[in-house]
Amino acid sequence: MTALSLIAILTLGFGYSFAQNNTTYLTINGVIKDSKTKQKVIFASISVPGTNIGTVSNSDGEFTLKVQKSLNANEFEISHLGYINKKFAIADNPSGEQTFYVDPYSVELQELVVKPVDPRSIVLRAIGSIGDNYSANPNMLTGFYRETIKQRRDYLSISEAIIDIYKSPYTNSFDADRVRIFKGRKGSNVKKADTLTVKLIGGPNISLMLDIVKNPDVLLSRENIDYYSYEMLNIVNIDGKLNYEIGFTPVMDLSFPLYYGKLYIEKETMALTMAQFSLDLKDEAKAASTFVKKKPLGLKFEPTSTSYLVTYKEQDGKYYINYVRNEVKFTCNWKKRIFKTSYTVMSEMAVTERKTENIEKFAAKESFKQYSVLADKVNEYFDENYWGEYNTIVPDESIQSAINKFNKRLKKQ
Repeated sequence: MTALSLIAILTLGFGYSFAQNNTTYLTINGVIKDSKTKQKVIFASISVPGTNIGTVSNSDGEFTLKVQKSLNANEFEISHLGYINKKFAIADNPSGEQTFYVDPYSVELQELVVKPVDPRSIVLRAIGSIGDNYSANPNMLTGFYRETIKQRRDYLSISEAIIDIYKSPYTNSFDADRVRIFKGRKGSNVKKADTLTVKLIGGPNISLMLDIVKNPDVLLSRENIDYYSYEMLNIVNIDGKLNYEIGFTPVMDLSFPLYYGKLYIEKETMALTMAQFSLDLKDEAKAASTFVKKKPLGLKFEPTSTSYLVTYKEQDGKYYINYVRNEVKFTCNWKKRIFKTSYTVMSEMAVTERKTENIEKFAAKESFKQYSVLADKVNEYFDENYWGEYNTIVPDESIQSAINKFNKRLKKQ
């Protein structure tokens, strides 16, 4: 699914800026918390009702939402698995970061008629309902994409981009989708590493591949269904609607690794609304072959954990890709060396706007190629109004700290 290129010699250079020109839009900065436990709510969806504008909270529950003043929007909405959707007013002059509390959703079991359900049949019904639940027309999406590479706890590379995505109808193959870079920036060598360079091949194309409704060969095809056993785990709330929470685990040993995780399927429409899954790493050699595109002789690559998250959001009766996150942890060890070096590669994409009218597919030559490396292609730096009114994902605190430390050193120089 993902591919990592492990080659030699680290490169230097870093650039980052977060200054904004806010004359044409309102900015809401906030952190989302559970109203009862006061715990931060991560990867929540934030959107403006009646529009196609939105973003996602980061792993610290923080978010920044930019709303064009011309929309005259009065409120925004926060939604997350297991919580009641909640709307908040958009203030004309918000001061600093605000805290927004969301309420946990409790399913009243006494109001439900409990019937035995076969989880496998629900998954099959979800597959059969894709044509009804997902767009049969092309869409043009605007998205924010970020990828990071860490050696142990230190960031080696941070790359970000505003991307355009041509999303073909869900009746087409995912190969018909295209992505191009509109703007991008990067930082590298936040901490000087050893002689090994780790690169993520494919960039935002990986996020498109993880759209498992559009690319069912990952784990949602009729051909794959017999590879897994399914278990009904719970009934949960997503965006105010009841969803089946179905767990799945591999039951076959194939020439390629399978997955385990959870599918969330809306009870009434049978739409897949979210998937959380990981690669089965029991066979290390088999799993390693899934990730490595190129590596030096004598280097042993060992994947230690993977995590994938895909969410979809409903609008006007159809579901659309909303957020994709992909994290792979692994170790590298040279022969005859005692100590291993651990790495973490993460990428995430949030769809921040969607257009449905007058959609034209951009040329293949404009598309970001499947085997390109974003960090090698991005070359814009220190633009004060870099992101303008585009919605992005707020960096994790640790990323922001790395950026701030490097920029302080840069100013001294």
